[in-house]
Amino acid sequence: MPMGILLALVGIWLFNSIKIVNEYERVVIFRLGRVLGVPKGPGFIFVFWPIDRAVMVSLRLITLDVPPQDIITKDNVSAKVNAVTYFRVMDPIKATIEVQNFQYATSQMAQTTLRSVLGELELDELLAEREMINEKLQTILDKQTDPWGIKVSNVEVKHVDISEELRRAMARQAEAERERRAKIIAAEGEFQAADKICQAAAMMQKEPMALQLRYLQTLVEVGTENNTTTLFPIPIDIMKHFTTKDNG
Repeated sequence: MPMGILLALVGIWLFNSIKIVNEYERVVIFRLGRVLGVPKGPGFIFVFWPIDRAVMVSLRLITLDVPPQDIITKDNVSAKVNAVTYFRVMDPIKATIEVQNFQYATSQMAQTTLRSVLGELELDELLAEREMINEKLQTILDKQTDPWGIKVSNVEVKHVDISEELRRAMARQAEAERERRAKIIAAEGEFQAADKICQAAAMMQKEPMALQLRYLQTLVEVGTENNTTTLFPIPIDIMKHFTTKDNG
């Protein structure tokens, strides 16, 4: 065999056998169909082609956008909900041999889990209990993807889309709730003011001179307004005298 052909064959073999693996990657080696026990990388590795087959697996955090899902809440409200899932490969061998496409499988699992979990909640819980929902979704997904060597680190519900009619109904409900609170606060203020007035009246009844001082204070307040109003304070005792005479 000519030397040139031999060198060409050796070059082709070396080209297919030498691999350079990045820091965030690992290579799963299948030798004659059997997987080797430990992934290789990072750096320079040698694969015995053609008896070895190399599968590259990334260990970086993967951001998976869960498309909007049509759900019906526990109180029969239709909504569209989308989310985002963060996961990474912890075991490259399991992610290669236990599932055909771990990204697609995780995406489908996230969609079905999102629909099943949110379908058990009422609309008010869906809108208010985001932290609890995210934690529950993360726990369920992490447990389901653990046999694939996948670690789900976080799941976040991004947006809840409801109908325009329901939005208007919720706005009316919120407005009515604010009016109810305003009326309650005003009523509590009136009650507290009436209580203070009763306490002041009781104190003035014990000390009649306090009422006269109040008269004088009122005159001072009116006099500072630079108006032409003239007040003539009439003692309450005089009115009481006429009232008692009429009754007699």
